[in-house]
Amino acid sequence: MRLPSTGANSLPSLFRTTVLSAAILALGSVVPAYAADLTLTLSHFLSPKSATQVDLIEPWAKRIEEQSDGRIEIKIFPSMTLGGKPGDLYRQVRDGSADIVWTLPGYTPGVFPRSEVFELPTVHQGSAEATTMAIHNNFELIAEDFAELHPLLVHTHAGQALMMRDECATSADDLKGKKIRTPSRTGGWLITEWGAEPVGMPLPALPEAMSKGAVDGAMIPFEIAPTIRAAKFSKCGQAGAADARFGTALFLFAMNKDRYEALPDDLRAIIDENSGEAFASYAGALWDRAETRAKELQIEQGQTVDMLDEATTTALTEAADAVIGRWVEEVSGDGIDGAALVEAARAAVSAQGS
Repeated sequence: MRLPSTGANSLPSLFRTTVLSAAILALGSVVPAYAADLTLTLSHFLSPKSATQVDLIEPWAKRIEEQSDGRIEIKIFPSMTLGGKPGDLYRQVRDGSADIVWTLPGYTPGVFPRSEVFELPTVHQGSAEATTMAIHNNFELIAEDFAELHPLLVHTHAGQALMMRDECATSADDLKGKKIRTPSRTGGWLITEWGAEPVGMPLPALPEAMSKGAVDGAMIPFEIAPTIRAAKFSKCGQAGAADARFGTALFLFAMNKDRYEALPDDLRAIIDENSGEAFASYAGALWDRAETRAKELQIEQGQTVDMLDEATTTALTEAADAVIGRWVEEVSGDGIDGAALVEAARAAVSAQGS
């Protein structure tokens, strides 16, 4: 009778199975140290190459994963690959179909009435960091807007400039009758006061609309221009005199409230540590730096980047008084002291800029 070989591959099948099973069980005690306790989905509407993902979202997600020793995994879904349209992001995070989103409150008009105060022309003074820190340090002014979410960050960009398709504006009259894209309803009110026609649309729709002439211009910051390749479909980017801006847009980085509250205390503390003052300052400074660099890139790509003269700037910013008056009247009808909120927001922004 031949004895079975003593090589590992020649072990009797039952014995090999027993050995392998024991090895798997032994390894099983090690696996949880390398596997995430939970996976969070993070959705936004910009491309994976956008500054928002590369410079804000990805570093934030990496910090969370590292500080949790891998217990939290964050899966990022750019370009709405998790489903839906940009305007759906608020509802997705509120209802839990996404754990975290980055979006614009302005994409869901009427949901964030108090927060609009920081978008208003002449409230925002042109520094993303100053307005973002003003929001962070005075969050009680707008906190009621976020009762159904857990906000991680509310921030702004450097402010709205004009991106014109065919010709630069040389006076306020040059905008009359033009179709101009707006990201928010208060921006639309300002465009109306200019005698132009506001066209509301999410940013991803803008390149095609500009290319086809569906709109004549857009209110956007310079920092987004390279991402959407604005130099290909627009001739001119213009800010006001002394780089004045025509309001701004708010951005919301938020987590599903139930998902956040269900986290173990230690993991919730890590989320908290990465959504405080330092994160707000970082985001604001990031957008200010991106604004400067984007202007340089647009010039390199052949686009005119300039400032409107004093007379044109004055004419365009004077229209802000009517916008603010309309906003105060509307929110006051909902039981919000709009006049006091405007005064408080202006003081908060001015204090950061001083």
